Amino acid sequence: MRRRKTVAGTLTLATGLALAACSSDGPPRLEVTGAFMPQPVSDMAAGFLLVKNSGGATDRLTSVTSSLSDHVSIHETRNRTMRMVTSFEVPAKGELNLERGGSHIMFTDLKQRPKPGETVSVELNFEKADPIKVDIPVKETTYNPKKQ
Repeated sequence: MRRRKTVAGTLTLATGLALAACSSDGPPRLEVTGAFMPQPVSDMAAGFLLVKNSGGATDRLTSVTSSLSDHVSIHETRNRTMRMVTSFEVPAKGELNLERGGSHIMFTDLKQRPKPGETVSVELNFEKADPIKVDIPVKETTYNPKKQ
C-alpha cells in the first residue's frame, strides 16, 4: 500500500513540473521594429533596430549578414568604448535595443553607399529562433528617432 502512494505522488509531482516548465518557457517569439541606417559618409555604416521577444525563452542574436558588405559585425558601446561582441541576449518577455550611442550593427568595407530612401537588406541570425530578414531604411546622416 505504501509503495502505491509513493509512485502516485512521484507521478503527480513529475506531471506538475512538466506542465509548469511548458507554460513558463515556450519558444522565443521575435519581432523587429524601428530599423534604420544613417546614410554612410565613408566605407563604414551602422544599423539600428529593436528586437522584441514576446516568448517565454531567452534567445541570442549571434550574427548579421548583408549583401551590402562581407564584413558585418555586432558591437556594444560601454563607457564610450566600442568593441565587437559574439552575441547579444534577447531576454524572454524583453527586448534588445540597438540604438545610436549604444550597441549596434557595424558594416565595414561597403560595396556601395546607399542613399536616403533606399533600403539595405539584412538577415539577423539567432541561437534558437529562425533567421529574420529585415529591409533597413536608409535615413539622412543626422537622423535620430528620439528627436523625431
